[in-house]
Amino acid sequence: MTVTAATDTPRPVLDKPLMRYGRRTLDRLAPGAEAPEYRILGVTPLTPHIGAEISGIDLAQPIGQAAAEELKQALLEWKVIFFRDQAGLDEEHHLDLAAVWGPPEVNPFFPKTGTTGVSRLAKDATAIGNENIWHSDHSFMAAPALGSVLRSIEVPSAGGDTMWADMGAAYDNLSDELKARIENLTAVHDWVPSWGSTMTEEQIAHFRASLPPVEHPVVVCHPRSGRRTLYVNEPFTTRIVGLSDTESRELLDELVLQARVPEFQVRFHWEPDSVAIWDNIATQHYAISDYYPRRRVMERIAVAGVPLS
Repeated sequence: MTVTAATDTPRPVLDKPLMRYGRRTLDRLAPGAEAPEYRILGVTPLTPHIGAEISGIDLAQPIGQAAAEELKQALLEWKVIFFRDQAGLDEEHHLDLAAVWGPPEVNPFFPKTGTTGVSRLAKDATAIGNENIWHSDHSFMAAPALGSVLRSIEVPSAGGDTMWADMGAAYDNLSDELKARIENLTAVHDWVPSWGSTMTEEQIAHFRASLPPVEHPVVVCHPRSGRRTLYVNEPFTTRIVGLSDTESRELLDELVLQARVPEFQVRFHWEPDSVAIWDNIATQHYAISDYYPRRRVMERIAVAGVPLS
């Protein structure tokens, strides 16, 4: 073992600490909201503030009004909800389940199983597993997807988990100074740096005609819960309006790291016939690519959203 002698060279002085110390704020509900009661569903939390397993319902059967209302309450409360052993769920039931929250929204870049808006997400044994990145679905659209419903078709025996981060908690734990700084800022969201990286110039021009860059508030008021939520993500948020390139990059680098804080996250291990439903405004997610060369096949429906404010 080599021992390096200490020197008198001073350590660099940082403008701000690399990590925050002390208790984090981990509120499950928006300020002033009361916890709902569940008479039909069983709700088992996976963390104190994000993620719960739901029991007491067969998603392949018609979902009555009372059950639909409890599902909506559970998603608002927990931001992402999970179901096990839903073997009877097919594409038609999948669409009916997503319709509890709204009409489907088609992702222009995902392969479809038909004309229904169901996207098949598959990685097979011949493909190198690609690294994922924390993101919000469709933030590059003027009205980003409100949520997504994902069901497992085929899963590896180990690996292939998905993680979600509570972006309300991410906002709550910013310093008061930083909250004040970003209060009225907007940011540009664009698909070209990510989806466009594997396209030709002609393909980019084709999609650009209907998908120009859009702007969203850096801090949004959730359209259903009213909770203040940090709304920037690594692949799609390209710059903050009104700041220099350097200021924008430095601020975005700080903000997007909030999704990586473990206390804000929940992790779900997929089994055959599992279903996850998440609030796409309240959360970001990360599909873990650790299962190569095994196969993982999922089907997803996004729920159409509204412009954010």
